[in-house]
Amino acid sequence: MPIERTLSIIKPDATRRDLTGKINTRFEEVGLRIAAQRRIHLTLDQAQGFYAVHKDRAFFDDLCKFMISGPVVVQVLEGENAIAKNREIMGATNPANADQGTIRKDFAESIEANSVHGSDSPKTAALEISYFFNELDIVG
Repeated sequence: MPIERTLSIIKPDATRRDLTGKINTRFEEVGLRIAAQRRIHLTLDQAQGFYAVHKDRAFFDDLCKFMISGPVVVQVLEGENAIAKNREIMGATNPANADQGTIRKDFAESIEANSVHGSDSPKTAALEISYFFNELDIVG
């Protein structure tokens, strides 16, 4: 299995409830290592830039408002098959459809306030990681 990197964001609903440590434990328990991490409060411009791929979707404005509503933790997760492994442990976007034991099933408040974001492909992961980190920030 290839060693991959993926971007993870612990969203405002989770940081507000002090769930960062519990969520990071879930990543580490499945073999994902935190190679870079930063707690930030996104500006509206940063949120709109990050989610620009969704700018024509009906939920874009609400998503950006939510993402600036409090601090987030952006991080690079690294490990074998990291993208798929992260998406599996996160669970379905809608927590009502997420499997038992996933982060979203256990911690999400709603489909929007679903506690975590993760890259969906190697190309997306590379773009998303570079949005928040440079190579010097990532300790492999």
